[in-house]
Formats: sequence, structure tokens, C-alpha cells
Amino acid sequence: MLHILIDPLKYSFMQRSILVAILIGLLCSVVGSYLMVQRLALLGDAISHSVMPGLAIAFSLGIPMIIGALGAAILSTIIIAWIKTELPLKEDTAIGIVFASFFAIGIIFISIIQKNNKIDLNHFLFGNILSVSVEDVISTSLIFMLVLGVTISLYKELLFFTFDNISAEVVGLPIKQLNFSLMILITLTTVASMKVVGVVLVLALLIIPSASAYLLVNRLHQIMTLGAGLGIVSSITGMYISYYFNLPSGPSIVMIASVIFITALTIHKLKYVF
Repeated sequence: MLHILIDPLKYSFMQRSILVAILIGLLCSVVGSYLMVQRLALLGDAISHSVMPGLAIAFSLGIPMIIGALGAAILSTIIIAWIKTELPLKEDTAIGIVFASFFAIGIIFISIIQKNNKIDLNHFLFGNILSVSVEDVISTSLIFMLVLGVTISLYKELLFFTFDNISAEVVGLPIKQLNFSLMILITLTTVASMKVVGVVLVLALLIIPSASAYLLVNRLHQIMTLGAGLGIVSSITGMYISYYFNLPSGPSIVMIASVIFITALTIHKLKYVF
């Protein structure tokens, strides 16, 4: 039994992949708790799809793709915030406009680049965690420390803003700044998760562990803590399943997260039966 856990760790690429998977599983669950409680799941989906133009431009310029992805994601976040505050449109409308537009532009850019360069689009869409480099581990670790540090330092303010933004504004909290800060945290988390699960599955890792925790506990800090644990379990278990059954890593991680959610849902329903 022990050799099943140890054997994959003999390879350096698996060591790097599992380390990144743990960091992302924890990070997505913490940030995803805010998304879920504020009912902003679509925002996470929009940001994850909005990075496509940045990835394409970074590839064509020969610069690190994380820079292009981060630039595109921040730009989309700014545009969403501007549409929401300056135009008579609701947030879901702003998100839908930016989500569709950026994703379409990204696909067009990639199609143009593919005429002269061979790009594996699957790596963009579904991730390729087994190819993480030492530089990827370092960049993910830096984003992890930054996002977690900001989340801890602004916990009380974000908690108040999350559950009652009207009262938070009345007592003098900087609502616009807090909202933008939360969007930046989501953006950084999404960009960091790209290598693990890709554009398509980022939302799943952001929402599913937090949703599972939400069914089992009540307070936000409990949702974050339990969700982080479930995210880590999903990531590690998915990596091992990917290794032993030769399956794509990103979908394997999300599959385990989904199984955990079904289990949490069953436990939640049984509480009312007994």
C-alpha cells in the first residue's frame, strides 16, 4: 500500500506537479468561498475564459504565458467593473459581455497563430500540470503567498462586504476598492490554476470544494478551511489517479472533487432524514 503513494514521488516532475496541485487546491477553495457566497460563479468563469487573448499574444511574443494571461485577466476585470459602475447594466450582463468577447478574440488569435506555429490548444483548455517547471512552482508559490496574505489581512472587511455590502458602505468601508481587490484575487488564482486544470475546468476547482464545504458547515472561515482540505484531497487524489490510470490530470482532479461533492450532498440530505 505504501509503495503506491511513494512510487510516483520518485520522479521530479511528479513532485513538482503534486506540490503545485496542493497549492492550487488550497488557493481555489479559499478564494472560491467568496465567489460561492456572493453567487458570483459566473465571474470566475468569465475571468478564466478571458485569459485566452493574453495566452495567444504571450506565445506569439515569446514571453512567459503567465504574464499574458495575467494582463488579459486584469484587463477583463477592469472592464467588467467599469461596465457595472458606469452603465445601467447588471453585473451578470457585464460579465457575459466580457466573457464572450474575450474568449472569441482569444480563439481568433490562436487560429491566426496556428497558421505558422503549431499550438496544442488542449493545454490551454484543459491544462498540463505534468509539464510544470521549477519556474512554474516558484510563480505559483508567489501567487499563493500573495493571495493568501491579502485574504487574511482583509478577512474582516471582505467578510462584512460579502454578506452585507450595503451596511459595509454605510459604515465607511471602501466598497469599490474591496470589490476590485476581490476580483484581483480571483484573477490571480485563476491564472495560477491555468497550468493545473486549464481554462475550461478552472471554475470547477474554484467552486466545487467550497460548495461541498458549504453543505457541511455554516461559517465562512469553516467553509474556507474545510473547502481547502477538500481541494487538497481532490488535487492529490486526482494526480495519483492520473498517474496510475494514464488519464488527463486536470479532469481527474475535477472528477474527484465532483465525487466529494456528491458525498457531501448525500451527508447533507441524510441530516434531515435522521
